[in-house]
Amino acid sequence: MSNASNTKKRKSDGKAPAKSKKARTATFDATAERVKTILDAPEDFDIPADEEETRELVVDLAKYIQALQTDIESLKPKTKSREEINAAAAKLQAAACSGIRKQMTWKPSCKTGGARWLYDGVCQDPEVFGAMLGLDGPPTFKSKKWTNDAFQAVFGNIEGSARYNTLRFTSDVNIAWKPAEGTFKFSGSYGV
Repeated sequence: MSNASNTKKRKSDGKAPAKSKKARTATFDATAERVKTILDAPEDFDIPADEEETRELVVDLAKYIQALQTDIESLKPKTKSREEINAAAAKLQAAACSGIRKQMTWKPSCKTGGARWLYDGVCQDPEVFGAMLGLDGPPTFKSKKWTNDAFQAVFGNIEGSARYNTLRFTSDVNIAWKPAEGTFKFSGSYGV
C-alpha cells in the first residue's frame, strides 16, 4: 500500500471565504452609491434618524475612504534608494559591455576599422539609465554622440580579440534613448 493512498485531502470548512478584489468591490458598491447620492444632492440627501444608523454610515464611509487610499498607494511607483539605482545601473552596464564584446568578432571590414556593432537595451527607469551613463540624474537628451574615450571612461575598456589582433572602438559612440518606450541603443564601429 502506497503512502499517497493513506493521506487524505483536507476539505474546506466553508467558514473563511478567500478574500478577493471582487468581493471588496461588491462590499463597497452600496457605499459608493451612497456617496454618489450625497454628492448629487448635498442639501437634500437622507440623514439617518437613529444614532446607530448614523454611526454605521460614518464607519462605512471611513472604511470606503481607507480602501480607496490603499488602492491609490498600491498604484504609486516605489522610489528607489541611491544604492538600488547604482546597483541596477551597474548590472545594466555589465550587460551592455558583455553584449558589445560578443559582437566584436573578426570581419573583413575590421582591417579598415569599419565593422559595426549595435547594442539594444531596455531600461524603464530614467534614473537608472542616467546612473549607467554616469550622469547626475535622468538624461535630458534623446540621442547623443559620445567620443570613444568618454564612453569607455564610463563603461570601462571594451575590447575584442581575433587571433593575433585586438579589436577596439574606431568611432564615436551613438546613444539613442526612448524614454516613452524605455529602450536605448548604443552603436559604433570597431577594428584593429
